[in-house]
Amino acid sequence: MIRSLGPFTVSAIGLGCMNLSHAYGEPVSPEQGERVLLAALDAGVTLFDTAALYGFGANETLVGRVLKPHRSRFTLASKCGMQGVDVNGDGKPVRVIDGRPATLRATCEDSLRRLQTDVIDLYYLHRWDKRVPIEDSVGALADLVRAGKIRSIGLSEVSAATLRRAHAVHPIAAVQTEYSLWTRNPEIAVLDACRELGTAFVAFSPVARGFLCGELTDVGTLHEKDIRRTMPRFAPDAYAANLRLLDGYRAIARDAGCTPAQLALAWLLHRGEHIIPIPGTTSVEHLREDLGAIDVRLDAALMERLDALINERTVTGERYNAQSTSEVDTETYEGRAA
Repeated sequence: MIRSLGPFTVSAIGLGCMNLSHAYGEPVSPEQGERVLLAALDAGVTLFDTAALYGFGANETLVGRVLKPHRSRFTLASKCGMQGVDVNGDGKPVRVIDGRPATLRATCEDSLRRLQTDVIDLYYLHRWDKRVPIEDSVGALADLVRAGKIRSIGLSEVSAATLRRAHAVHPIAAVQTEYSLWTRNPEIAVLDACRELGTAFVAFSPVARGFLCGELTDVGTLHEKDIRRTMPRFAPDAYAANLRLLDGYRAIARDAGCTPAQLALAWLLHRGEHIIPIPGTTSVEHLREDLGAIDVRLDAALMERLDALINERTVTGERYNAQSTSEVDTETYEGRAA
């Protein structure tokens, strides 16, 4: 199964590479990261997604080292506009959102070097810096297209209105936003805007940061550095309430003849032909399980059962805490809980 992404044709399920270096505890070893990346390539994955932020450059370095010999076989996506900066001069980078044109150009050069490539196929603005008009940031990315540094432009976590403003400056090949059964924000307007404009919708965290895999039953076991510890839905009381959804969810997976993780991905694939989920994993076994979702068929009745069971009204807790919410395009969230 393949899908269109701007000028590219890619596998219907891509690989989000963040997990290998960032966010969910200690990074995996370079050897394990290499095994996952090469297993994905061998299994037919042709969309690999990284960012300057992930591991503060370490993830791009890993992807570049491992996949450089196979560069012609896949579409490479990375991101700018949010990266690690040593603002205190202590050698400890902190996350900074900076969409100024000069910063985006410099970040692109750094990413090209780490990725060991002459051109990035899809380059996202990781977050819209509200201090900079979206037209200015996208204009800088358009300059990079003309310079041959990148081939297409993407945006991450933006509203339909912001997408349209950006698209008027330069065609937007993809919008990347969290989307799963338990995060429905894109259904407000972004999915329809993407369909109208011919923009692919790339869904990150498609298995709800592991919740829809059905294996995480005790949030107390999460690593102390796991970002889920700061997310309201994974707070002990909220998560206990959300766990009550899993029995019914597992029953639907059994009826569909698939695993819970495959069910989550298959739901997304059935939601629209312009939707491309990019699950992440540190396990070759889980990678192969995820890719098996391509073969899962869901009829209308199963889709209705899923939609009724897990949705914005039945999930307990907000998607992000207040600080993190301030970093996304809040127009996206008007009128609907996260």
